[in-house]
Amino acid sequence: MRRLSIRCCILLLITILSAHLNSKACTNILITPGASADGSSLVSYSADSHWLFGDLYFQPAARWAPGTRLSIREWDSNRYLGEIAQAPRTYKTVGNMNEHQLIIGETTWGGRRELSDSTGIMDYGTLIYVALQRAKTAREAIQVIVDLANEHGYCSGGESFSIADKNEVWVMELIGKGAEKGIVWVARRIPDGFICAHANQARIQTFPLNDPENCLYAADVISFARKKGYFSGEDRDFDFAEAYGPYDFGTVRGCDARVWSAFNRLSGGEFTYEDESGKLITRPAKDFLLYAMGYDLQHGRLPLFIRPAGKISVKDVADAMRDHYEGTPMDMTLDIGAGGNALPYRWRPMDWEYDGETYANERAIATQQTGFWFVGQARKSLPDLIGGILWFGTDDAATSYLTPIYTNTDEIPECFKVGNGDLLTYSPTASFWVNNRVSNACYKAYNLMAPTVVAEIDRFENEQMTVKVAEMDAKALAAYHSILPKAEKKGLESKDWFAPVRKMLTDYSVNTAQTQFHNWVKLEELLLVKFIDGNVKAQNEDGTFKHSPHSAGIPAGLTQPGYTEHWKKVVAGDRGAIIKVPR
Repeated sequence: MRRLSIRCCILLLITILSAHLNSKACTNILITPGASADGSSLVSYSADSHWLFGDLYFQPAARWAPGTRLSIREWDSNRYLGEIAQAPRTYKTVGNMNEHQLIIGETTWGGRRELSDSTGIMDYGTLIYVALQRAKTAREAIQVIVDLANEHGYCSGGESFSIADKNEVWVMELIGKGAEKGIVWVARRIPDGFICAHANQARIQTFPLNDPENCLYAADVISFARKKGYFSGEDRDFDFAEAYGPYDFGTVRGCDARVWSAFNRLSGGEFTYEDESGKLITRPAKDFLLYAMGYDLQHGRLPLFIRPAGKISVKDVADAMRDHYEGTPMDMTLDIGAGGNALPYRWRPMDWEYDGETYANERAIATQQTGFWFVGQARKSLPDLIGGILWFGTDDAATSYLTPIYTNTDEIPECFKVGNGDLLTYSPTASFWVNNRVSNACYKAYNLMAPTVVAEIDRFENEQMTVKVAEMDAKALAAYHSILPKAEKKGLESKDWFAPVRKMLTDYSVNTAQTQFHNWVKLEELLLVKFIDGNVKAQNEDGTFKHSPHSAGIPAGLTQPGYTEHWKKVVAGDRGAIIKVPR
């Protein structure tokens, strides 16, 4: 495994008092083929950490000699953990997808601290990337994860995994067994036509005990909980999340609230879900709001999956990952904490004290400390060679774009390459650093500057997602079908028949990413010129700046928008006696 920066959720194993909002990170949204606009399986993931540099991992396919060993290093810290036997054959991986269109994402919830196994050598990050190298389908990946953790021990805390292939989407939750080697776990297949989400809080509650087509679990998942004193009821009433990942105000407000918001956006404000008997129920999203805000933990726990309001596109998922609770009571732009320009972010820590009381900063889906994020797309309508796309981006999702990377690419764009900069080394050719320059520019005058960035994101993503990728698909598919008859006649294994197709996909992935990277460099320059010193310079329809008739270097139509009305009200109330202008 490659050396990685300390990353997502390193603080998650720290138990936090229930009165405080926790600092957990990462969000996943899962879309089944029947719920997506084009029949794709979709999984989104934001890898959120103050210690994570955003780059795109790449591992070519390989065959390994008997006796080869794989060195295991903890994903968060790069700490050496041990070695395991290498598989005879490993598949190509690009980020969190592989050449067979398998997608794996995660969020960490920690759970009961006593279940951590310090002697295990498999951490959650290693489980992801080794499973991607060894499995073709979601079910195979679940088995690989279980086998590795049980054989070698599991040293991380409670985890939720999103595991999808081109046909099925699963959510899997697991936790270690403390002094005993291995894991207890449960995995549920999301019914086709439904969607799911998780965000650092265990989500699987009760589950079917006799439905192996749709639910898999460890043989001792219930008996182990009984032995540890976490559960004492009937098997049918066993609640995995309650037993292994107890929740409180902090975990709900900082974590499940993000799930509620994603569901609210994608369901049109009504949650349609199955009760324990399988009957469909529809309730307004607002019925679950008091729970999501952490005020009523006894009622309104969120369903694991719901039906969306309509068919969901890649763009819909990408935009849901940009959510700041807009239009809800948790909207981060509405209080004075947003400053004078409606900034939907709060710097850490997650909670703060004043005059003997503790208050919470919201933790929205979009967040400033994202290292990388993606929407993985697995398309059963296309051969694996062409079907898989990792829509990949770096830094804050709200002000960064997703660019398509075909998962059978043979090369990673320079702007995403591992080693091109890190958190302590600035690189002008790294996407992570340029996106941070753009986002951090916007933070000083968000309501003025972010719309300019969002317009550029929408222009690029809509063009790629609706036109350009479809054109590339058609070209690659035509080349694939022209090669296939000869390859089948001569034997598919006799040579690398499809290298020309992979080159097409590689060139497209690399050139698109690098072109958009250079566009973003220019965008950062535009933001500096257009919004310098609190001014806003006017532009013509073609994007050029308006200037005076006397000089091309003197702006015309320059405005100074100032601050929001809410800011004015609060400042007037606080300092009015001193700053009020006499009549």
